[in-house]
Amino acid sequence: MSQLPPHDSSESEPQDPDPFGLFDEIVEAETGRDPDLAVIEAGSRTLRTQGGGAPEADVPGRPADPEIDKALREVEAELATRWGETKLEPSVSRIAALMDVLGEPQRAYPSIHITGTNGKTSTARMVEALLGAFDLRTGRYTSPHVQSITERISLDGASIPAERFIETYNDIKPYVEMVDGQQEYRLSFFEVLTGMAYAAFADAPVDVAVVEVGMGGSWDATNVIDGDVAVVTPIDLDHTDRLGGTPGEIATEKAGIVKQGATVILAQQPVDAAQVLLKKAVEVDATVAREGLEFGVVARQVAVGGQMVTLRGLGGEYEEVFLPLHGAYQAHNAAVALAAVEAFFGVGAAHTQRLDIDNVRKAFASVTSPGRMEVVRRSPTVVLDAAHNPAGARATAEAVSEAFDFSRLIGVVGASGEKDVRGVLEAFEPIFAEVVVTQNSSDRAMDADELAGVAVEVFGDDRVQVEPRLDDALEAAITLAEEEGEYAGSGVLVTGSVITVGEARLLLGRG
Repeated sequence: MSQLPPHDSSESEPQDPDPFGLFDEIVEAETGRDPDLAVIEAGSRTLRTQGGGAPEADVPGRPADPEIDKALREVEAELATRWGETKLEPSVSRIAALMDVLGEPQRAYPSIHITGTNGKTSTARMVEALLGAFDLRTGRYTSPHVQSITERISLDGASIPAERFIETYNDIKPYVEMVDGQQEYRLSFFEVLTGMAYAAFADAPVDVAVVEVGMGGSWDATNVIDGDVAVVTPIDLDHTDRLGGTPGEIATEKAGIVKQGATVILAQQPVDAAQVLLKKAVEVDATVAREGLEFGVVARQVAVGGQMVTLRGLGGEYEEVFLPLHGAYQAHNAAVALAAVEAFFGVGAAHTQRLDIDNVRKAFASVTSPGRMEVVRRSPTVVLDAAHNPAGARATAEAVSEAFDFSRLIGVVGASGEKDVRGVLEAFEPIFAEVVVTQNSSDRAMDADELAGVAVEVFGDDRVQVEPRLDDALEAAITLAEEEGEYAGSGVLVTGSVITVGEARLLLGRG
C-alpha cells in the first residue's frame, strides 16, 4: 500500500462502532436500486442542464508533425497484423512470457485493477484523478480508445505523447518478436499494448497503476499484475459467447482479478454475481467493501454541467462534491472510485479518517470521460454516448431523460454485429422520437440495412431512417432535430458503439 495521504482531521467525523448505525439511509436507498443502474432519486430535479461548466475531454488527435504521424501509422499498421481484440485464446501464457523477458515491469509499482461490464473506463479515470490529487504519479491503461490509440496509455492523467508511444513500441518490439517465436500463437494486439503499458509505467516510473481489464478477468492479458485493490463495477450480460450466459457465470471469470490478501471494492451486483465474487474473496482471504453497505451514494442532485453528490466512503461522508458527468450511474462510479482509493491508502484498515475533502472535491471536479454522455455541439445539442449493451443503454436513457430537457430526441445508432442490438434499441425506444441507423468503418460493424430491419421491428417503419454513411446519418439527424426550430429543445444522441462515437466525434470537430 502507498503511504498515507493527508487526511481531513479538522472535519473528520466520529466513527460509529456499528457499521450499519450511520448508514441506514444509504442501505435503504442502495439495496433497493436495480442492479442495472437505475436512477436514485435523491433531491429535487428542478435544475435542468444542457451541459456547460464541465471540463473539456482530453482526447488527442493525429500528431501535427508529419514524420511522427507517419511513424505512428506504421506502428498502428504493424499492430493491426495481429489478432484483434475480439479474437482470443484464453491464456495468460504469452503475456507472462513477455513480462518475463522484459524483467517483470508490472511488479515495479502497486496497482488498482478494474473489471466489470459497464463503467470501467469512467471509474478508472476517477481513480486516476483522485490519486493525482494526492500527488501520486499515475499510469492508467484503458480500452478501447475513442479516437487515438495513444489514449489507452496515460501518465499523470494525460495520454502519452505519440513520440513516446512509438518509442515504447520500438523498445519492446525485439522482445515481442522473441516471444512470438516461442509460442503457438503470436501475441495479440491487446497483449502487445498491455506489455507497452506496463513497460511505460515502469520506465516513467509511476507510483501506482490504474488498470482496466480488456475482457473478463482470469485470462485477460492485464491479469499478470497483483492488484492491491480489485474493483468490480456492475456486472451484466455482455460478451456472453466468451464469458457466460448469466451474471453469475460472467462473475466467475471476472473474479480472477481478486488476488491473495487484496481489498475488493464491489459495486452493486446481481445476486448470483455477488455470491460468486464474495466466495472468491473468502477463498483468497481478501477484504471486501460493498456498495450499499460499506460505501455508497447518499444523495445526488442534477446541476449545471453534471451533478452534485454526497458520497459515503470507507472513512466517512464527503459532502458537496461536484461531478461534471451526467447520470446516476456516474455517481455510483464515483462512489466505487472513492472507495478504491480509500482502500489503497488504508482507510478502513490502517486508519479510519476520511481523505482530505478539498482534494477529493478538486479531483472529481476535474474528471472527464470522452464519449460518455459528452456534449459536442449546440443548436441542436448533440450528445455522444458509447453504450453498446442493454444495461448500458438503459443507464444512458435514464441519464438523458434526467439531465436534458429535450422536447424531441433523435437517435443515431451504429452497432457491432456481435452485440445484443435489439436489447439496445429497445432500451432507447421510449426516448427516441426517431432513429437514424448507420454503420461505422469497423469490419465488426453491423450492416446498416440489417440494423434497420431490427430497428423497424422495435420502432416501426415510420420512425426509422437508414443512412449507411455516418456523416450522412449525423446530417440527417441534425436536420430532423432542427425541424422544430432553434428554440424548440430538440437534441441528437449518437450511440451504439465506442467506434461509432469516436468517428462521430471527429466528424463533429472534436479531436
